[in-house]
Parts: sequence; C-alpha cells; structure tokens
Amino acid sequence: MKKIFLIYFFVICILFFLSFKFLFTKQNAFINSPLPNFLTLFKNGQVSTLNIWLPDFNNRENGRIKTPEVSARSALIYDLTTNKVMFDKNAKEKLPMASLTKIMTSVVALENQKKDDKYKVTKKDLIGEDSMGLSQGEVLSLKELLYGLILNSGNDAAETLANNFPGGRTKFIEAMNKKAKTLGLTDTNFTNPTGLEGDGKQYTTAYDLLVITRYAILNFPLLNEVVSTFDYNIPKTKTHKVYILENETNLLTSYPGVKGVKTGYTPEAGFCLVTYLDYGGHKIIGILLGSDNRRQEMKELLDYSLRFLGVEPPVHE
Repeated sequence: MKKIFLIYFFVICILFFLSFKFLFTKQNAFINSPLPNFLTLFKNGQVSTLNIWLPDFNNRENGRIKTPEVSARSALIYDLTTNKVMFDKNAKEKLPMASLTKIMTSVVALENQKKDDKYKVTKKDLIGEDSMGLSQGEVLSLKELLYGLILNSGNDAAETLANNFPGGRTKFIEAMNKKAKTLGLTDTNFTNPTGLEGDGKQYTTAYDLLVITRYAILNFPLLNEVVSTFDYNIPKTKTHKVYILENETNLLTSYPGVKGVKTGYTPEAGFCLVTYLDYGGHKIIGILLGSDNRRQEMKELLDYSLRFLGVEPPVHE
C-alpha cells in the first residue's frame, strides 16, 4: 500500500511540474495583472510609482467665513496637511492650461534624465515669445534648462528637453500623457511641451493640476529648489553663454510662505497660476485657470483658506 502511495505521489509531482512548465513557456506565458495596462511597466514606460493619490473632494470646508468671489473660470485651493478642499470652483472643468504645462514637462524630463546630462539646442527649439534666450548649437545641463523653463517660462527650454528625449519630441509628449495616466488622471491631454496654442487640443482641470503639482513637489527636490527661486544666474561655459534669469510673478517676494510653482498665459487660456504655500503648519496648493487677476485672487484665496484653518495670514503686499 505504501509503495502504491509513493507511485501516485511521484506521478502527481511530475504532472504538476509539466503543467507549471507549460503555463510559463515563452510561447504560452501570460499573467493576468490586477492593474490596467497603462499602469504596468510593460505597457507604460512612465510608471515610476503605483502610489496613486487622489484628492478627497468629500472632505471640504463650508460656512463660517465669507467665501471670496473670483473671476477665474476654474479655481481650487487644497490643504495637503488636512486633505481638505478649502475652495472649489469648476475644479473638474476641462480648460486650456498655457505654461502650467511645464510642470509636467519638468516631471518627465527629471524622470528621464540623460546619462551624460548634455542637452543640445537645435534651430527648431527656438520658438515662442517666452524664452530663456537659447542659441542654436549650445549645450546645457538639465538643471540649467529647468531654471530657464520655470523662471523665464522658456518655450525654447521646453522644446530642447523634448527634442533630446529618446525618440524625440513625439515620444516626449507621449510620455507626458502616459505619466498623467499613471497618476490616475483622465481629464488631461498634452499635445506639446510648452502650453502654446495652435498644434492640437491641450487641456487639463484644476483637479488634475493639483495631483500633478503634488507629485512634482513631493518627488523632486531639484524642482522644489527651482520653483522657489526668484532669480538665478547661469555662468558662461565652453558650451553656452551666460544667462540671467528672473522668475515671473508668482507671489514669491510678496506673500510669505509661498514656494512658487508656475504661471501661465495665452489668449485662449487667460491668466493661469499654480501656487504652493507652506505656512502656519499647513501646506496648501492653489490653482487658478482663466483668471482676470491671478495674483490678487490667489492672495485672497490663500488668506481665506488660512483663516478657515485658524491661522492668521501673513502680512503681504
């Protein structure tokens, strides 16, 4: 009886081994992932994290103090510290974003930095009115281009980063859209790395911009350094000229606690602004799309949010 049992056991082991081998041969292997394809590295090269964070719109403040009125077509103020919506106006409406695009441009460039850190400028990179002043043939580092991209909102810097990407500009834009998907976003589409009008339908929402901005500031110390800098000089080297850069209006010098992030404007998008505030124990991201007076409206919304949180706003200009 014992002998028969051992024979059966041996046969079962052989059958199990053969079944296992059959299922995992190259011709027949497939794994049913619980994740959608766009969240797998096999299908989406921009998957660097599966720690998807989405704002809690069920957790919001209401009442107590008078709510500001803003001209912006869309606005959102979110306290990352308490995970509360402090102010919301059409936060999920799809709208053009102008140069706020460059937040995602920065993310993709940082996550795909060239090993030699040399980015060559070509003639086709020299576009748009806003530029850091690049010249054809110059070679700069990623850090240098990021300062020009953010401080001067350099369209030339954005195009240089895109055209130095493996596969070129088209693949860079594809990577921007894939990155949006990995962050769980469905209402954002990029057709260029600059935010300029005229080459396709490019849009986002204040909600999606909150997620993108949070991801950017939490994951990239260099980007935090760049967006919080008011002016920056790049000395002349053998491969490029000197650059004197100054940040566009984003409350850096007028509202204590503001750490930057990005401005944007086109006639189509209107005045846009993403601001990051670290003040009174709270970390707040504010977004305005299509505003008539982005600086004043952002200040009013930040004041309102801090007061709601029981924090006296700083004295500001």
